[in-house]
Amino acid sequence: MFSVCEILCLRKVFKVLLGLIVAGVIIIADQLSKYYILHHFLGLNSYVNFGDYFNVVRAWNTGVSFSMFNNYGNVGAYVLSAVAIAVVIALFVWLKSEKNKLMQVALGMIMGGALGNVIDRLRLGAVFDFLDFHIGESHWPAFNVADSFICIGAGLIVLSAIITKMEKEESAK
Repeated sequence: MFSVCEILCLRKVFKVLLGLIVAGVIIIADQLSKYYILHHFLGLNSYVNFGDYFNVVRAWNTGVSFSMFNNYGNVGAYVLSAVAIAVVIALFVWLKSEKNKLMQVALGMIMGGALGNVIDRLRLGAVFDFLDFHIGESHWPAFNVADSFICIGAGLIVLSAIITKMEKEESAK
């Protein structure tokens, strides 16, 4: 019916499938949210206030997370895109050997978020950020759906590492 090689190849495909599906969903959600906010929600407004702690804003980030390295223009966009793609490749290699489902989801979140922002950099020359949390005049740097999932994915990796360590300690008793 199936050769050993075919079965092993199918196992490899299924091993990365969860992470790739998560990454794909996040890329789609990120790009759709950015398109909707930019072209329909904000209109001609530069921001919409939602009370004392949250705004939806029009912010262009040519740097990396939280607008670091924001002054390098198109060259910076290409360099940062190349770095992000290299990170995604490294995460994909990790995903191929990862057995833990939580880690597969976390890796997919980070890959999807990174690629969502790469799409912006290559297509628009900057990443569109729109979520603006603040207390009074003190604002957290604006971010987007992709950034959110990168942070959630990183948090899940830490959580998974803690759970794995606790399980190992428990089984050692």
